[in-house]
Amino acid sequence: MSRFAWTLLAILLLSGCARKAPDFGEPWKDFSGPAALAHVQTLVDFGPRPPDSKALQKSRDYIRKNLTQFGWHVREQKFAEQTPRGKVNFVNLIARHGARPKKEKRFLLCSHYDTKTFDTIRFLGANDGGSSTGALIEMARVLHLHPDLAQRIDLVFFDGEEAYEKFTETDGLYGSRYFARRIQAMKRTARFRGGILWDMIGDRSLTITLPLNSPPEMARDIFASADALQARDHFTYYTSDVLDDHTPLNDLAIPAIDLIDFDYPPWHTAGDTIDKLSAQSLQTVGAVTAYYLAKFAFR
Repeated sequence: MSRFAWTLLAILLLSGCARKAPDFGEPWKDFSGPAALAHVQTLVDFGPRPPDSKALQKSRDYIRKNLTQFGWHVREQKFAEQTPRGKVNFVNLIARHGARPKKEKRFLLCSHYDTKTFDTIRFLGANDGGSSTGALIEMARVLHLHPDLAQRIDLVFFDGEEAYEKFTETDGLYGSRYFARRIQAMKRTARFRGGILWDMIGDRSLTITLPLNSPPEMARDIFASADALQARDHFTYYTSDVLDDHTPLNDLAIPAIDLIDFDYPPWHTAGDTIDKLSAQSLQTVGAVTAYYLAKFAFR
């Protein structure tokens, strides 16, 4: 074999090794839908959880207590923004597990934990705000069992996802927009390889509807993960783009995908209650996400 052929072979082998993900075990087998649903129940029991409320403070305390128990360091990112209802205080929660491996970019796994502000109904947000938050608490436990994977991931609980009137450049996505601005201001965008946002993932009739503007490679790998776990029937595309907490990340060129079930009739109604949710739905989304994180996120 010629020197050129040997060199080409070496390059191909090295590039193949670079594309192969480290062995993170099988975290998808550890995710518990019933445990996630139990966390959702606790959050719902706090009542409506709009920004700057006592119920949302209770939610923060509950999140912190559980994540700390699982070895995560949780910090608060406090900020205030002008809203259609005046100045409001918000708090994002950001959690890390252990020291980041040198030269390794981090991956974001996110949820919003607030509920929409209503004056005329008692909005509990079991699915919209509750399901993804409860599942993210359970994912913290799962990742704790796989520390090599956990130390590469930031868990982020966004405050203020919901708009007070309607989504505009200045109303809604308060937490994710602030989080993105801080990353940009500190010139840390390059530290992140991508992200997954969970939102409304507990519907008994689960159909995760990926926005049409999803990063193509991420969508492909989410579908592949669902295929591997025989859950592909629960994943499809939405009919259009979706404005959500993943949007500010994509605007920074951090590829982020929104796992959301937008086909949910009780959305933003008093009917968004715990009886509309299923532990199996949370199990499906949690397992597929864990599979993606272990097999695709760090290739």
